[in-house]
Amino acid sequence: MNAVQDRSAWVGTGALLRAVWERATVYLPIILMALMALGTYWLARNTPTLGVAEPPRPATHDPDYFMRGFSVKTFDATGRLKSEVYGSEARHYPDTDTVEIDQPRIRSFNPSGQLTVATARRALSNGDATEVQLFGDAVVIREAGIDAQGRSRPSLEFRGEFLQAFMDTERVKSNKPVELKRGADRFTADSLDYDNLDRILELRGRVRGVLAPPPAR
Repeated sequence: MNAVQDRSAWVGTGALLRAVWERATVYLPIILMALMALGTYWLARNTPTLGVAEPPRPATHDPDYFMRGFSVKTFDATGRLKSEVYGSEARHYPDTDTVEIDQPRIRSFNPSGQLTVATARRALSNGDATEVQLFGDAVVIREAGIDAQGRSRPSLEFRGEFLQAFMDTERVKSNKPVELKRGADRFTADSLDYDNLDRILELRGRVRGVLAPPPAR
């Protein structure tokens, strides 16, 4: 009798376990999803967050690089030397893309190969040195040469405390007193605008000039 009771109890226990397991399998996906959600929440709370990206700062008028005792050359599409810039020190300003040069010496060649040399105590140039402002003992000299028609062109020399030279368009301007020498001729004025391509010279203010007599033949 006892054996029969024990067997009946075992059978009843097995049936109960099967019933519990079957019920548990019904809720198992829900339980797993809940555990995954809890794990994701824990990771989100404990994972260090990246800093918020700062918007780009506007460029300031502070130099972003320096050059000392330098020489920079530029060439045209055919490989011909177009310009060469020397200086004791240069500072590049990113907000204006300009270069400030101490003790500059700039050599520039026009398409026909004629040389123009500019020097000063200090210069402010655009990025490709096609426009240069010269400050203090500024001198721009265009060497004598032959034009496209085969005529001789005398040398030109500009001097002043401030000169603005446009190398590509062969133009020189100044709103300060300036001295111009053209061969043996000499002019002074309070301001100047010279266009070599159009052969136009404009002198303003107190203009004085000395014209040398042509050489005897």
